[in-house]
Parts: sequence; C-alpha cells; structure tokens
Amino acid sequence: MSNRSDIAPDTVSVELSEEGVAVEYLDGRTAFYHGVPTKAEGSVTTAPGKDTHVLITDKTETSGIMVYVNDLRTHDDIIEESGVGRVILEDGEEDELFPGVTVTDRQMRVEVTVDYDVTDGRVFVFEEDEMGARSFEIVPVEE
Repeated sequence: MSNRSDIAPDTVSVELSEEGVAVEYLDGRTAFYHGVPTKAEGSVTTAPGKDTHVLITDKTETSGIMVYVNDLRTHDDIIEESGVGRVILEDGEEDELFPGVTVTDRQMRVEVTVDYDVTDGRVFVFEEDEMGARSFEIVPVEE
C-alpha cells in the first residue's frame, strides 16, 4: 500500500523551443522534454504503465502547472518542494487538473482530455519509462 497522496501544483516556469519543452521547478531543477511534441486533437491516451506528466501553460506560455499522474515512486516531500502536483487515480476514476483539463485512469493508461471552450493555455502530455519517451500537445479539434 502506498503512502503517496494527491498534491496541488504551484506555478512553475516554462520555456518552449524548437528543441523541446523545459520546465523549471521551484527547487531550481529543470526537466527538459526533448523534441517537438506530436499534435493530438482533443485528447491523448498514454501507453499502459508509463509515467505521465501533464503540463498546462498560461496564455504567455512562460509559466504553468505540471502534474504527475499516478506517480507512486516520488516521495511527497520532493514533489512539494518542486512545485509539481500529483494526482493518484483508481481504474475508471477521473479528476479535473485545471478547468477544462481532465485526466482519467483507464486500466493503467491515462487519458487526458481538453475542453478548449474552458481553457485557453496550451496542454502537453509527456509519457516515459526506461524504454523511451513520447510527448504530445493536445490541440483543439478541427471542425
């Protein structure tokens, strides 16, 4: 049984570039997600068992919130010091990370859905494990 808990995120610094997405945590560390994220309309569902990080930027695209979904390895103190949030979901459970941005656990896969009528920032999903990483930007559905 894990003693990991949900933690509300703080605002972190974000830098978007052609090389990738950099997130500067409150403790001074920087995470860099390499490459231009693949565009996905409306939602993304991760591969099973991957570490899932969701970044939601503000309109300026220079700050935002980062939330780890179902991370059971990182101790609460480390998460809190970094400014990153965490949400733990049971199978079938969903949570709203930010107005218009919902995550749902679907049998070890995480589905991230964005309602762009509600949110006006950019939404990125990063999935990774020891075998590799992929990144996505969820964009509005073209009609």
